[in-house]
Amino acid sequence: MPRLNGVLETALYVEDMDRARAFFEGVMGLAPFNADHRFTAYDAGAGTVLLLFAQGETLETVILPDDMGTIPPHDGKGRVHMALAISARELAAWERQLEDHGIAIEGRTHWPRGGESLYFRDPDGHLLELATPGVWPTY
Repeated sequence: MPRLNGVLETALYVEDMDRARAFFEGVMGLAPFNADHRFTAYDAGAGTVLLLFAQGETLETVILPDDMGTIPPHDGKGRVHMALAISARELAAWERQLEDHGIAIEGRTHWPRGGESLYFRDPDGHLLELATPGVWPTY
């Protein structure tokens, strides 16, 4: 069986790209490294990429220049969940960051392996989680 090396990209579909960018850049501190009217790509740490796509803007095949290939259509709706890895020593700073921006913490979990999770929402209602090591056997 071929081996997987990890999840490279996570995509969220957003109703208002400017509002989503303001949240992920202003609250979460991410810097875009690629963007246009329909998507924004962020370095999410450890070689992973967070992609924001404007809902309904990826329904057609994208033909890349210079015979680079194509990207098939995709889209998504609904409030999805995504977890971002943080160090345990950063947990309190993240709590302050969210509070300073008026972001309500909806839940907190203390996992049996010692990890902790904070849950909150982005402007599109996606459930975001900040998780410290000890949540999963692999993290």
